[in-house]
Amino acid sequence: MTDCIFCKIANGELNAHKYYEDEDVVAFADVAPQGPVHVLVIPRRHITSATALTREDQALAGRLIIVAQELAQELGVAETGYRLVLNAGPDGGQLVPHLHVHLLGGRPLAPELG
Repeated sequence: MTDCIFCKIANGELNAHKYYEDEDVVAFADVAPQGPVHVLVIPRRHITSATALTREDQALAGRLIIVAQELAQELGVAETGYRLVLNAGPDGGQLVPHLHVHLLGGRPLAPELG
């Protein structure tokens, strides 16, 4: 997708503070952090949201979570705790239509309802 900001970051067309990248996954700092640690973990391939995932994407979806967990360790929030958030669609709070997992930590987070 040519106008996707996350695709442009993944392809190196836009600058971002990258924490991790490999052939399938890129992780970078959120431009509007909601805490001391706020990293977005995305697939390089454009997938609109969790709703667009298929069974063929199982390994990639799991990889996003593993990369987030590894970054939580590296960034020093794994021991005290962190949150992984995956929003799907506008009503779910997804602002950028490219699948992404938020890694949040570095301060106490209010418990979620539900």
